[in-house]
Amino acid sequence: MTITVTKDDLKDYIGKETGASDWFQVTQDRIDQFADVTLDHQFIHVDPEAAAKTPFGTTIAHGFLTLSLLSHLAGGSLIRVEGTEMGINYGTDKVRFMSPVKVNSEIRCRTTLKQVENKGAGRLLLHHDVTVDIKGEERPALIAEWLTMIVVGG
Repeated sequence: MTITVTKDDLKDYIGKETGASDWFQVTQDRIDQFADVTLDHQFIHVDPEAAAKTPFGTTIAHGFLTLSLLSHLAGGSLIRVEGTEMGINYGTDKVRFMSPVKVNSEIRCRTTLKQVENKGAGRLLLHHDVTVDIKGEERPALIAEWLTMIVVGG
């Protein structure tokens, strides 16, 4: 679900959850591809036999893989502002990896609009609290404060 609001109504959503993404499965193939791209081939990610002997019992996704999936996951949960010409990933102010994402787990992102800063010239800096849930798990995979700069025309 995507919420679309006017720039003036944006303030009414501060402190409110703006949505949750669909569930997304993290496969071993995706973990292996991420390992190849980042050159991080630690056994806990890419060697199912060795990882089975750890307390996790299986391979786990890289924390940075989970973080990098925010762009995909949050697509259905971030608030949209009418007239937005461009959105830019502005970074994070805080990221915490809370629980490992075991291979074949499903994750989703929930977002809450935390703050809006008017930066002038049609630019708004949106602060979102994001939580990546793991299906069937009590603790989330990660929590973060994610920043997005949007440029609103007119």
